[in-house]
Amino acid sequence: MRVRKARLQDATNIYELVNSLSSDGTLLRRVFAEICENVRDFTVAETDSGVFLGCGALHLYGPHLAEVRSIVVKPEAKGQGAGGRLLQALLDEAEDHGIGCVCLFTRIPDFFFRYGFREVEDRAALPDKIFKDCQNCPRLYRCDEVAMARGQLPRVSILGPRIQAEQLVRIGG
Repeated sequence: MRVRKARLQDATNIYELVNSLSSDGTLLRRVFAEICENVRDFTVAETDSGVFLGCGALHLYGPHLAEVRSIVVKPEAKGQGAGGRLLQALLDEAEDHGIGCVCLFTRIPDFFFRYGFREVEDRAALPDKIFKDCQNCPRLYRCDEVAMARGQLPRVSILGPRIQAEQLVRIGG
């Protein structure tokens, strides 16, 4: 098995796998154009012969926060380590970017505890995630996902109402 950054040619496989879990609410439904626009966020796992096994994305909000999204493997690939390899690749990518905190929302927190994530009791501690994504989610007021984070929770927000110019994270200096 190998893990690599996704290419545009992977968009159909990503789209089909992510949306295969949207009818029961496990993942939010994504339109194909959105997958194509964000394909550079994705990492894929595949067999050595190139058979697609799963995917995951790292969405960057800024130097202070990134989110693991849409991490999923095909049912026939479960238990083969693809999910863990994908997550580790996304965490390594966040580290390469110097991201201070990685967050995610999940219904399977036990998997993520093994990788150093902890539960975030107050979702307001992740204002960029809430402001950008949660406000548009159909489950906004009935969310059953567990908010989790790895690293120090950010003390700034660049998207939401908590923004203060003197607190912005400076990029490159």
